[in-house]
Amino acid sequence: MPNIPQDLSYTTDHEYVRLSPDGIAQIGITDFAQGELGDIVYIELPRVGTKFAAHDVFGTVEAVKAVSELFCPIGGEVTAINQRLDKEPALVNSDPYGEGWMLKLKAANPAARDGLISAAEYAKHIGG
Repeated sequence: MPNIPQDLSYTTDHEYVRLSPDGIAQIGITDFAQGELGDIVYIELPRVGTKFAAHDVFGTVEAVKAVSELFCPIGGEVTAINQRLDKEPALVNSDPYGEGWMLKLKAANPAARDGLISAAEYAKHIGG
């Protein structure tokens, strides 16, 4: 059974959001997603300052099995990207909710979490 932290919000596209009180959202892919992809060999991420609407493609993840688009779970402006993933993309496999985070963005809307699902809903979505 994949790890699904209770304190995060999720999308049906397998991204997670850790939204802090200051409106900064840490975003990455779920443990389930990295497991389905297999060994991740390359990640393409946007530049700091790029703005996205919810559901926009913000990058791609390339694994041995496939290349997948990454969808922005909430709208906002990128404030940081995880530079370590350039040289260590496998961090997404080993620690998707920690060292394998992908980007941080300033949420455009304080109610950004409204379109996301809970850990229990995500578990049901993936058949858990």
